Amino acid sequence: MRYIALLRGINVGGKNKVKMADLRASFQGLGFTNVVTYIQSGNIAFETIKDDIGKLEQDIKSDIADTFGYDVPVLILPRDDIKIIISNNPFLPDKEMDIKFLHVTLLSHLPEKERIITIDGYNHKEDQFEILGKTVYIYAPGGYGKTKFNNSFFEKKLGVPATTRNWKTLNKLLDL
Repeated sequence: MRYIALLRGINVGGKNKVKMADLRASFQGLGFTNVVTYIQSGNIAFETIKDDIGKLEQDIKSDIADTFGYDVPVLILPRDDIKIIISNNPFLPDKEMDIKFLHVTLLSHLPEKERIITIDGYNHKEDQFEILGKTVYIYAPGGYGKTKFNNSFFEKKLGVPATTRNWKTLNKLLDL
């Protein structure tokens, strides 16, 4: 099966530097095949016959800690889930929205309904978000770097580990 691993905090802001060739070798050392990385920020596609996503996440997390000395969150999605996430974007039908301002925050698990309710209706300038299951779709026309609706906001408010990718990267991951 083809999976996408999303590592949070690799090669961001000069921290947790890992060469992609070394990361690919690490994944191959775990027995994964057809390992491909995309850009320098911890996006890896790979294949394995293993199907326990929680175990895969733990194995990769442990290997990164052992090999590189970094404790980084790991989120794994089957490639088909990426396709579903892309097709379900509630902002796409709006022709007024520029896709370069679209982002997706992927939650490690479903947040408690009460936590979702507490942020329902939050507004921040013209920025918008919508939560569908374990996916937060974000439209930030002022730029992701300036929006209040960033990864930290959703982790704190929803109490769930998360990682965020821009729309271009998410679509590219589908092609890996």
